[in-house]
Amino acid sequence: MKIPSTHYLKPFILLVALQVTSLLDGCQEKTNEDTSSNGIKNYLSFQLSSAHHLQIKSEKPYQYEMTTTGEDPYVYLVPLYYKNPQENVVLTFEYQSTKRNDFLQIFFAPPLDEERSIKSEGFPETETWKTFSIDLGEAIEKLGWGNQGDFLRLDFGNEANITLHIKNMQLRARNTSEEEAAKKREEKRLNDLLLEENLKKYLSAQYESAISEVTITDTKVIVEGIASGEGNYKLCEVTPYEELLLTSAFQEGISINDSHFCIKLERFVNKEGFLYDRLFSRWVIVNELSNKMVSHAHYADKINAFQNVPASQLKGRKGIGGFDVSRGFLEDLDDLHITSVTVNIPFTSFMYLTSRPNTFSHNYGGKTYYFDKAAIDDLDKTLQIAQQKGIIVAAIILIQKSEECADSAIGELLQHPDYTSEGIFTMPNMTTPAGLNCYAAALDFLASRYNRPDNAYGRIHYWIMHNEVDAGLTWTNMGEKPMAVYMNTYIKSMRLCYNIARSYDSNAQVFASFTHSWAQPVEPRFYSTTEMLENLLQHSNAEGDFQWGVAYHSYPEDLNEPQTWNDKNATFSMNSPLVTFKNLEVLDAWIKKSENKFHGTIKRSLWLSENGTNSRTYSEKDLAEQAAGAAYAWKKLKYLNGIDAMQWHNWIDNRYEFGLRIGLRRFPDDEEDPGGRKPVWFVYQAADTEQEDGVFEKYKPIIGIQSWNEVHYNEPIY
Repeated sequence: MKIPSTHYLKPFILLVALQVTSLLDGCQEKTNEDTSSNGIKNYLSFQLSSAHHLQIKSEKPYQYEMTTTGEDPYVYLVPLYYKNPQENVVLTFEYQSTKRNDFLQIFFAPPLDEERSIKSEGFPETETWKTFSIDLGEAIEKLGWGNQGDFLRLDFGNEANITLHIKNMQLRARNTSEEEAAKKREEKRLNDLLLEENLKKYLSAQYESAISEVTITDTKVIVEGIASGEGNYKLCEVTPYEELLLTSAFQEGISINDSHFCIKLERFVNKEGFLYDRLFSRWVIVNELSNKMVSHAHYADKINAFQNVPASQLKGRKGIGGFDVSRGFLEDLDDLHITSVTVNIPFTSFMYLTSRPNTFSHNYGGKTYYFDKAAIDDLDKTLQIAQQKGIIVAAIILIQKSEECADSAIGELLQHPDYTSEGIFTMPNMTTPAGLNCYAAALDFLASRYNRPDNAYGRIHYWIMHNEVDAGLTWTNMGEKPMAVYMNTYIKSMRLCYNIARSYDSNAQVFASFTHSWAQPVEPRFYSTTEMLENLLQHSNAEGDFQWGVAYHSYPEDLNEPQTWNDKNATFSMNSPLVTFKNLEVLDAWIKKSENKFHGTIKRSLWLSENGTNSRTYSEKDLAEQAAGAAYAWKKLKYLNGIDAMQWHNWIDNRYEFGLRIGLRRFPDDEEDPGGRKPVWFVYQAADTEQEDGVFEKYKPIIGIQSWNEVHYNEPIY
C-alpha cells in the first residue's frame, strides 16, 4: 500500500515570512553563530511558530520540550544566516523521549518536497540524555543544500502523545568513524553503478553459446547446452550469494568436451559449511582461456516435484485480503461468496535459530531451525478453513527488519546489509551462505507443511513475494538502489521461492507485487511498475522463463478518495502514469500481449491482490461514495478476462492503516457498530450474483452515469 499523504507542503511564500519573523520571535536564538575564534558551538534553533501537530516551547537556550499532538508532527529550523561550512554534514543533538519515536524525516528546503528528504531511524524511549547523530553529507551534496536562507524541516514520526526534550542541535564535521563509514557508502554506491551498467550490457548481449535446459531431479542436476566457437569451454556454477557480473574470475568449472553437451551433477554438495541445494544455482558457459562468460547464465527449467499435489482452480474472482481466522467474522467467506484470499506470512515473527520450548524443528542444509508452535497452529487454522471451503490462497512472504524479528539472530542473518531505516520490511539477505540457507529453510518449512497431497494443514497455492517492490524503500527495503540492481536481488528471491515451491507442488506460482504505479513512480525515489516488469521479462528471456505472475494494487489515485472515476493520472494508454480502478483496461491489455506471456503462449496470472475504496468517515455520504467506488470497480473488472481475481483490502477497517477506513466492515472497536457491515459490504456481496444490478443501481447517480456500459473503455490501448 502506498502510504497516503497526510499533509500538503507549505508554499514558498511562507518561507520568506519565516525568515523575517524568526528575528521577531522572542523564543528564538540566532543560529549559525561565528565560532571560529572562541569555540562556541554552532547550535541550531527551532522556529516555534512553524510547529505542526506539535506543542513546543523553549526551556533554555538551544533546549526545547515538544509533545506530538497528531500523526504528522514537524517543525522548521531557523534559516541559515550564512553558508553552511562544507565539512559540517552531521546533524547531531541530545534528546530524552517518553516513548519510542519510529523515525525522523529531514527535509532540505527550499523547496519543501518529498524528493528533497531522507528518513532515518528514530530514537528509543529514554529518561537520560542520549545523543542522536545522522550523516547528511550525501543528501547535502546531491541537493546543493546549505546556502544562506536554506533550512531544515524535522518530522518526528507519525504518532501523537510522545514528549521529547531536545538540546544542543548542530551540524558538525564527521569524526573518524563517520568518515570511514562515508567512504564505504561511496564505495557501495560506485559498486552499484558498475553493477547496473554490467546488468544492462548482460541482458542485451547476444551470445553464440547457450544453455538450453537445466533439469532438477531428486538427486541430480542435468545441464544441457551448446558451446559454439573456437576454444575450450567449461561449465561454471553461480550461487545466489555470488554476484555473476562482479565476478573477476570463475575459479572452478567442469570441462565441456562436446559442442552439444549434457552434464549430470550431484544435486546436493557441501559448500561453506552447509549442504547446498543446486536447485538455486545458475549455470554459465565460460571460455577457459579468457575466463569470460560466453553465454547467459541459466536457472533450472524443469523441477521434478517429489510428490503429486493436484492443481486447484479458482471458482470466481471475488476475494478478500488480510485473511486470518483470529479477526473473526468468518461467516463472510460464505456470505460474500469468497473464492480467494491473501494471507500475510511474516515468518521472521515465529522463526528461531536455537531450540526453544513449544517449537517445531526443521532441518535444512544440514542445520536445524525452529518455528513457534502457537504461531503455526494459528496459521494452520487460517489455511485449513480456506482449504475446507475450496478457497485459493496466496501467501504474502514478508521479512521484518532485524529489531522486529522474534529472534534477533534471525534478524541479523536475514535483514539485507543495505537496509535503511525507512523500510517497513526488508529484502531478504541472500549475500551470505548462512543468510541464504536460513531464508531457504523458512520457505522450505512453509512449502513442506502447506503443499502436502493430503492438505492436512491447509494449502498455499500462490506465493506473493514481499510487498510493493516499486516502492521498495518503504515496503521491501535494501537501500536506495538503481532499479536494475534492486531487481537483480528481487528476482533471486522470486526464483528461490519458486524453485522450492515447485519441488513440492508442480502447479506453484510466484507473484511480483506492485502499487498502482504504472509508467511513473508514485514517488521520486521509487520505481515505475512498467520498468520493473520489463526488467523481469528481460531476465526471464535471458536466463530461462519461470511461471511468475503479477499481484497488482489498483487503488484509486488518492487512497483517501473513493471517486476513482475522477483519477487524472489514470489514462487509457500503456504510458499511463498510474493504473487504478479507472483504467484497468491497461493492465488487462498488457497481460494479454504475447511478448508478456509465459513461454510466449501462456497468460500469466494477474491478481488485484490489494485494492479497495475508502470511506473518509462513517457518514452516510462517505459510506455511499465508498460503495459506489466498489460498484464501479466491479463493473470494470467483470468484462476484463485477463484479470483472474481481486482481493478487497482491507477486509475489516484497521486502526493502523494510516487513517484509512477501507474495509468492508467498520473498525472492530467502533463505538456505534463494532465490526458492522458497511454499504460496500452489500455491494461486494451482490457482485457476480443475480442481485448485482439491483444493489448497484442506486450508485449510478454518485458516479454520474445512466448505464454501466459508460464505465467501459472499448478502444485499443497502445
